Amino acid sequence: MAKQMQSPPGGIETIAGAAKEAARKGPPPVHLWNPPFCGDLDMRIATDGTWFYLGTPIGRPALVRLFASVLKREGDKHFLVTPVEKCGIRVDDAPFLAVEMRIEETDAGKVLHFRTNVDDWVACGPDHALRFVPESHSGGLKPYLHVRRDLWAKVTRALFYDLVALGEEREIDGVRMFGIASGGSFFVMAPADELKEFAE
Repeated sequence: MAKQMQSPPGGIETIAGAAKEAARKGPPPVHLWNPPFCGDLDMRIATDGTWFYLGTPIGRPALVRLFASVLKREGDKHFLVTPVEKCGIRVDDAPFLAVEMRIEETDAGKVLHFRTNVDDWVACGPDHALRFVPESHSGGLKPYLHVRRDLWAKVTRALFYDLVALGEEREIDGVRMFGIASGGSFFVMAPADELKEFAE
């Protein structure tokens, strides 16, 4: 039997209003908010980054950005939070997509900057890592970028190929590994001998 979605007291209008009010003073301090759980919203973030409410895509980018600003992850679950309520939502894969990349050359080396589908720019480095997850059914890799507080962006396939083109080999613990350097960190993609076809 399908789980019945509850209707939190305030609903998405209250959440949007609270997010808008909090954003007046800068990014909402979601990590400081620990309100009571109010139930699950019939809201879903699809694998392509589209947000759905009651089965219908949310067509207003500004509203999606508002909701994204108050998104919180606890364990494997995602919530929209305000100072007074916390509502569960479903996320099919990662809540964000990394859709654009630019390269900054610095004295300390290159820094890869990524733009998400909600227009946040993230500088890849020690605090914003890249990780590569093997796909069991295809044998490929799914790349993700850490955005904030255990929220990740899936890197689009086009950008993944750009990353592969920027990749390099380094020896780590006696093994040649293929990976990406950014912001003074090296993010391992896979053993180099497994990725020869990508690197060529």
